[in-house]
Amino acid sequence: MYIRVKVSPNAKKEIFKKINEDHFEISVKEKAERNMANKKVLEIVANYFKVENGKVRIVNGHRSLTKLLVVDM
Repeated sequence: MYIRVKVSPNAKKEIFKKINEDHFEISVKEKAERNMANKKVLEIVANYFKVENGKVRIVNGHRSLTKLLVVDM
């Protein structure tokens, strides 16, 4: 399953907002350096879909605020 995620790093609090079936907005406290924000986004998405962390990968947008993720169910 492919999903689009808009990420807001360095936020004051973590927010997970579902826009529609395959589009989400996520705010994370981690900074966008040393892959810290990306790791937290993958963890949040894995928890939402109730899968292991290794089942969620970034397909596109490693250095962008808009990312395409794949979730292996």
